[in-house]
Amino acid sequence: MYDFGQIHKIPAVIMRGGTSKGLVLRNSDLPWDPALRDEVIIRLYGTPDINQIDGLGGGTPLQSKLALVGRPSHPDADIDYTFGQVSLKSKRIDYNVTCGNFVTAVGLYAAEEGYVELKEPTTHVHIYNTNTNKIIVAEIPVKNGQIQYEGDYVIDGVSGASSRIMINFLDSGGGFTGRTLPTGNPVDLVQLKDGRDFQVTIIDCANVVIFVRATDLGLKGIESETEINGHPHLLDTLEHIRVECGLLIGVIKEEDRAAVSPSTHALPKIALVSSSSEYTTNKNKLIQETEVDIVSRYISMGSLHRAYAVSGAMALATATKIPDTIPNQLFSSPNPEVKIGHPSGILEVESVVVQDGNNWRVTRAANGRTARRLMEGYAHVPAALLRSWMPGDAQVKEGICE
Repeated sequence: MYDFGQIHKIPAVIMRGGTSKGLVLRNSDLPWDPALRDEVIIRLYGTPDINQIDGLGGGTPLQSKLALVGRPSHPDADIDYTFGQVSLKSKRIDYNVTCGNFVTAVGLYAAEEGYVELKEPTTHVHIYNTNTNKIIVAEIPVKNGQIQYEGDYVIDGVSGASSRIMINFLDSGGGFTGRTLPTGNPVDLVQLKDGRDFQVTIIDCANVVIFVRATDLGLKGIESETEINGHPHLLDTLEHIRVECGLLIGVIKEEDRAAVSPSTHALPKIALVSSSSEYTTNKNKLIQETEVDIVSRYISMGSLHRAYAVSGAMALATATKIPDTIPNQLFSSPNPEVKIGHPSGILEVESVVVQDGNNWRVTRAANGRTARRLMEGYAHVPAALLRSWMPGDAQVKEGICE
């Protein structure tokens, strides 16, 4: 029930999933009206503000993630999961995207909260991702009837070790556009308004991602966060490529072109790719050329991702398995696992791709992650925010749905 004192309290859990962090909120604890719900969430995060100093957001895209969860609406699922990317610069939450890292947190949350019965040695949590209308299966380790938190699994970009949670994206191709190759082509040519043109590969698997050769932009592909984020002309070029590709496949509408920015339209994503190479991570660790199969730099909300998005990695792994795509041309390993060199280290991803007529079907894309509940309690919003939306006595509709 809502408390119309000066402050309203909303149950909230802060979790880390992979290299992402954010809030897990239950639909049943939020207003039934989507506009009011988003206004409340934006206030909780402290947006718009690049530091999110007056909210629970972490001041970076990686720490401004949102999971809305509730009872399953799909017959094969244990829990519903709607992902939102909360903007730092505008009062907006983008639901037209998903996050493979943060789904790990949702899998652990579901096991902790009793959405599934714990079974040894592995509890399979079937998660219905409403963003893509796909099922994701999280494998939670269990021993002696308890979730196993301790382990020796390490992921680059997160300090320490814990138990591995395997994340399996089932039938993950075409979640946003209907096709793993949205244009039907392994390579497309896009032309910018200044006359420059670039070859791209567009893949729809877990997320929609554009892959561009780093060398086509005058780069080696092993550049650091400072080198890429400190290069506004490069970021501007990548944004123009991203917008043209979005228009090409219909995830951006022509009438919206002038208003498109990384904070208003998270999809499509874009990444630089290059062949395997030696480089130094952002923690000054030397990665040998033989340790990786391909090197990539992933752009998220207009800046370099400090690690690599899991959904983006699944798209990249899928692209390496489809003949003649740009990643396939650069890929150097016969192994089923794809080892991606990214700014924080190495990310291993599996992808099983089969040709289905004129399309490619991704039967499974998987990756090992870790997750942890960081805090639980109540997030506070001014009660006046709720009253301003629903004046009078009937300010909140009873029977708030989950």
